[in-house]
Formats: sequence, C-alpha cells, structure tokens
Amino acid sequence: MKSKLMLASLAIAVATAGPASADSTIKIGFITKFPVPFFATMENAAKAYATAHPGVEIIFGQGASATDIEGQIALIESMVTKGVQGIAVTPVDPTVAPALDKAVAAGVKVVLMDNNIPGWDKRTALATTNNYNAGQIAGTYLKSVLKDGDTLGILEGVPGVPSLDDRVKGMLDGLQGVKVKIAGRGATNCTEELGISVAEDLLTANPDLKAIYAACGPPAAGAARAIKNAGIAGDKITLVGFDFCCGEAEMLTAGIEDATVAQFPAKMAELGVDALVKALRGEKVESLVDSGAALVTKANMAQFE
Repeated sequence: MKSKLMLASLAIAVATAGPASADSTIKIGFITKFPVPFFATMENAAKAYATAHPGVEIIFGQGASATDIEGQIALIESMVTKGVQGIAVTPVDPTVAPALDKAVAAGVKVVLMDNNIPGWDKRTALATTNNYNAGQIAGTYLKSVLKDGDTLGILEGVPGVPSLDDRVKGMLDGLQGVKVKIAGRGATNCTEELGISVAEDLLTANPDLKAIYAACGPPAAGAARAIKNAGIAGDKITLVGFDFCCGEAEMLTAGIEDATVAQFPAKMAELGVDALVKALRGEKVESLVDSGAALVTKANMAQFE
C-alpha cells in the first residue's frame, strides 16, 4: 500500500496557466490511468488547454498501472487536499467511486473521461469515445474479411472496466451475420507482455486461427509480435487492434496488423477539461460528450499520426 501511495505521490506534477487574478483562477486536477502514449497525449492536450486559457491551473497525476486502484484513490484524495475545485479523471475501475463521492461531498465537481462508472450519477459530464460504437467499427471490418466457420481470438483489456468491455461487445455485435467461432479470449490488463502471452496461447491451441482482435493498443502490438515470432505470414491471419498506439503504426506498415480503431485522446482531454471549467464558471454543459473514433488501415493511417 505504501509503495503505491508513494508512486501516486511521485506521479503528481503541476502545470500552471498564464498569469491570472486570484479571484478568476480555476484550479483543477487531471488524473489519468497509467503511463502509455494514449494518456500522455491526453495530458499534453490538457497542458495546452491551460496555456491557452489564462486563469486555469491544472495539477496532474497518473497511476502506475491499468489496475492501480489504490494509487488512483490516493491521487483523488491528494487533489482534494490540494484544494482543487474540480477533477477530470479517467477512472481506472468503478471501485474508485467512493473516493469521488468524498470529493463531490467536499464541493469538487467531477468530469469523467475515457470511461464511465456505471450507476454513478454524481459526475458533471462524461467526455469519451463511445466505445461500443467504436467496437462495432472493428467488428464491421472483421465481418468484411471473415467467413462462416472462421475462428477468432479475443484479447480483452481489463474485464469489468466498462469502456474496455464495450469494445468487445461492440465488436461482437458488429460481426453479426457471419458465423465466426470464438476460439478463446483472455485478459491482458492492456499490456504488451500479456498481449504476447495470450496471443501465443491462442496461436498454439488454434493452428488455423483466422483472426485476433485486441481491445487495447499495447496488446495489439503484443499480438503482432507473437504472430511475427511464430513465423506466420501477415496475409494468413487478420489482426485488428484498438487505440492506434504503442507500435501499431509500425505493425500496420509491416503488414502484420490489418486495422485498428483510433480514438482522439487529445480531443477527449480538451473537451473534458473545457466541460469542467465551464461548469465551474456556472455555464451549462452537456452530460455526455462523444470525442469520436475511426478505422485506421495502412492506406489511411498517415492522416491519424
């Protein structure tokens, strides 16, 4: 516990906006899940927002991993202690809700980003990709290349995290109309290492596996490495990822990965922070803000880089 709290404490860095009078300054916290390019992009976008909006001060914090629940709770509590008026957070797990309850009780407004907390109704807004719809984009692509009887392996993210579960549900619904056999599915905690491991197990147990779907970017890159290590030609198996990060561009270029679903993390962060700032200034904000998603292939990936 102490080590996680220490990691969370060390993760906090402060970014201040330009000069502003004391009575107009808004101080908010910005908390992301763990250190991967997706969340680094979100953090950079929030810093750019603060720079462009004098009077907005942002304190940043990040957890140690995709399952660092205690670390994120410690960050939320730390932000409240530091006197923030609002928190924009990518919740690592629904079990951080009680910590957010305490923040709201202390007068702090909360905007969720990236994923929702089901049943938690105290948020000011949710800025996110519609992950179910984005999953359907992946499923529709797979439907276009697979046929009845083909086998599919699924690399899940962190089971129980709504946004990641929705990516799988959406993909499966997007596949409707093609009778594909699910050869296996396994949790990856959104890490490349587990992506390699789960993909290797799927490939070993299913020599005729036709496709793999990964619900996060790092496991997609891991699956690509497993395919390459197994000596399987890129045209023998279809690999579809999610996030367009963490080495996916290289794998698309190499022809090992066929497609991925891009989110727009910079836009998500900007919209989330803007909703929080507007709410703190008494302005009306939408309760749900969709930051969008798109299919990325080797042919069009330059426009998403």
